[in-house]
Formats: sequence, structure tokens, C-alpha cells
Amino acid sequence: MKQDLALMPARDDYAEELRFTKLAWYALHTRSRHEKVVDDLLRRKNIETFLPLRTIRRKWSDRIKEIQEPLFKGYTFVHAQLIHKLEILQTKGVVRFVGFGRFPSVVSETQLLSIRRFMEEDIQIDPFPYLQEGKRVVIKNGRFRGVEGFLVCKKSKYRLVISLDLISQSASIEIDSASVEPLE
Repeated sequence: MKQDLALMPARDDYAEELRFTKLAWYALHTRSRHEKVVDDLLRRKNIETFLPLRTIRRKWSDRIKEIQEPLFKGYTFVHAQLIHKLEILQTKGVVRFVGFGRFPSVVSETQLLSIRRFMEEDIQIDPFPYLQEGKRVVIKNGRFRGVEGFLVCKKSKYRLVISLDLISQSASIEIDSASVEPLE
């Protein structure tokens, strides 16, 4: 009982089809200051979006006003199938899907739900530099402003490690992770 191999879908074809028809969250990189436009246009196309906004106070010469600005500047999120990729990319203000290689990367639904929960509670939420343990950082304020080193975590506390390469020795100080930013 031999099956005709030509009639059987190839395993790679099936995986490819599954990737294109699976509903998932994706990050979109937008043109500068186009996040709200992209969000509105995609919603008009009946594509589910998530654009986390935060309320900030802006001061002009004659007044102070509360405005809504994106939490993650230059990005918005879509819940879609990749078969709609072209339609999404043709939306005014969309630059590209965020990903590696040929395909967009799926955004963790758990992480997005966490952000959504913060937004629903109407609490103060601010962008924060993406920090990874072991990466080079610089202190951005305070009496040690401008000091560079490596970020490490020890006993649930962040430390800035300064290494002296010539003598193969290091020293560290405890820091508030909000006071550092990654070095580019």
C-alpha cells in the first residue's frame, strides 16, 4: 500500500503554511511619530492592534497640557496572520515587521498581556532602557554620572562592575538600575 508521494504535502510546506495561517502577535516598526496613525489605519482594516500609550505633561511657553504618547516610540503591535503581511506593510507609516531573517518574530503574548494589565490599571508607566546583565552601561545621573562599567545582578541587587584590564582586577558598587543606560 504505497502512497503517492506527490500527493503528500512536504513537511516543510506544512510548517510554512502553519506559520502563515497562525494568528499571533507581531511588532511593527513605524515611521517616526506615526504610531497612532498606523494604529488607526490598521484598525480601519479590521486588524487587531495594541498601542500602549502613556499620559505625560508637556509644558509649552503659554500652557501645560496632558498628552498621550506611545510607551514604545517607533513601535506598535498587531495580532494577525502572516498571510496579511503585505496588506499590513502597505499601510501608511509602517516600515517593517520586527524579526530576524525572512520571517517576523512572534511577540510573547504573556509579555504583551503584562503591559496591557499595567495600562488597564491606569498607573504611571514609563519607558525603561533595555538592560541585560553583563552588558556595558553608563551611569546617566548623580555624582557618578558618566562612569561606565558592566551591569551584574548579585543577591537581587544590581551592581556596576568596573574592570581594570591591565591588572585583571575588578571593583563593583551597588546601583539603582534606573540610573544607568546601555552603551550603544
